[in-house]
Amino acid sequence: MPRGPNSALVMDAARTGPASAPEPALKLEAFLPYRLNVLASLVSQALSRVYAERYGIGVPEWRVLVTLGEYGTMTGKAIGAHSHMHKTKVSRAVALLERRKLVGRRANRDDMREALLSLTPAGRAMYDELVPIALDFTRRLVATLDAADHRAFERTITALIERSTRLATELGSND
Repeated sequence: MPRGPNSALVMDAARTGPASAPEPALKLEAFLPYRLNVLASLVSQALSRVYAERYGIGVPEWRVLVTLGEYGTMTGKAIGAHSHMHKTKVSRAVALLERRKLVGRRANRDDMREALLSLTPAGRAMYDELVPIALDFTRRLVATLDAADHRAFERTITALIERSTRLATELGSND
């Protein structure tokens, strides 16, 4: 039996259960990181349906393919850093794309521990087909915003990415 100045509150909470618990300080549906994650997940799922059905690739393969399509030759480490993917995901995606002859690998003469990755002609053709599809998807996604809201959204996303990058660096240095 609880004793002390708050024992009546403890007893009351034990009797009435979780329903009488105080309001949580954090409402997940209003928490910005949660909402951004939900948005990113829903957008990624919707777009992935297009390229998964048409090309048989998943999100990691898509990210590797479009990163190499835009930037050309890169290492797996550079792809991971650019696309914010763990090295294991990058490695698996690259392996699948290599098996399908969409990505090629050659030794990095400057660092023999790394390989330089680039799109094959078939990979470049797939990328060239995917670009208009992706751009059309983006156009349809933001069609709900008027021009001023779209510009404000773009500025906001840029500011949040910059601030998140700084926070990740600041908070990471405390480890």
